[in-house]
Amino acid sequence: MSYALEHGHLEVLSGVDLDIADGETVAIIGPSGSGKTTLLLLLAGLEQPQGGTISLDGVPLDKLDEDALADLRRDRLGIVFQSFHLVPSLTALGNVALPLEIAGRADARERAQRMLKRVGLEDRQGHYPAQLSGGEQQRVAIARALVHSPGLLLADEPTGNLDLNTGAMVIDILFELNHAAASTLVLVTHDEAIARRCQRLLRLHQGKLIEDSNHALSA
Repeated sequence: MSYALEHGHLEVLSGVDLDIADGETVAIIGPSGSGKTTLLLLLAGLEQPQGGTISLDGVPLDKLDEDALADLRRDRLGIVFQSFHLVPSLTALGNVALPLEIAGRADARERAQRMLKRVGLEDRQGHYPAQLSGGEQQRVAIARALVHSPGLLLADEPTGNLDLNTGAMVIDILFELNHAAASTLVLVTHDEAIARRCQRLLRLHQGKLIEDSNHALSA
């Protein structure tokens, strides 16, 4: 994967070959600018590779049109961003219920309320994002990502905008809920301690993914 610059191209990812099994937790670690977020966007079908194939449950993403990709993300993916990406005009309850309401689920509000309770925010469901702390907003984002029980959860630096203590609480909730849902987790981070909580640890270096064999042996 490369990006066009005024003079030439910037190579971000090259020759990446990765298989992830159902239910695995996988951390991708690397410094800023190494291509971690780009890789996550490719896995979500939000960007398309210039070569090769990305498949989810045997379905090549490059064979799907934009509507089919949107349906796939709605039904089978959960995404947690570093910057929360909550809808400011919706309450916490409205944000969490949104994926289910888009899918036409009659029980959207009930499921959203249960999920907010699981992240400890049942008393904040009527608050808007601007009325919530950073940690509370990220917990709402996690609840929204998991409310529809996706098979794959993608998390991009979920504690990047949080202080140390709040980040630790949020990451505990993320792992706990993901484990309860038996979802596959791909977690992008620069935090070694968070990465080592996953079953597999992959490092991005000069556009290539390198498996941390020492971590695999100790996990």
